[in-house]
Amino acid sequence: MTSLATFWAFVGLVLFFVLIAYLKVPGMMAKALDERAGRITHELAEAKRLREEAQALLVEYQKKRKEAEAEAGNIVAVAEREAASLTADAKAKTEEFVTRRTALSEQKIRQAESDAINAVRATAVDIAIAAAESVIVSKSDAATQSALFAKAVSDVKTRLN
Repeated sequence: MTSLATFWAFVGLVLFFVLIAYLKVPGMMAKALDERAGRITHELAEAKRLREEAQALLVEYQKKRKEAEAEAGNIVAVAEREAASLTADAKAKTEEFVTRRTALSEQKIRQAESDAINAVRATAVDIAIAAAESVIVSKSDAATQSALFAKAVSDVKTRLN
């Protein structure tokens, strides 16, 4: 009995394989596996392409970042040079302004000294004239005064002509 059961199991197995071969199941499985392998290959190729694009973008952005850093460094250097130049110009202009103001102040002081000296001299001359006049008036009489007046008038006439 066991051999009969084994025989029928063997016949069932052969019929199963014939049925599978008749229905072309191995071909469909192979086709489905090939399609799946093709999709996976395509997805791998797409992933590789995307990775390469991402790496190219990364390199490009790193290059742009380095360029931006270099440009920022140049801008900072130019700004520092301009600031130093402006500081030097401002310092020079301030020193020039202080020098001009000092010279102007010294000139005003000299003018004030000169005006004061002239005022003192004028006052001294006025006082000396007043003193001489009072001395002359007190020491001279009418005859001497008229002689001095006549002499002064004749001196003026000779100088005018």
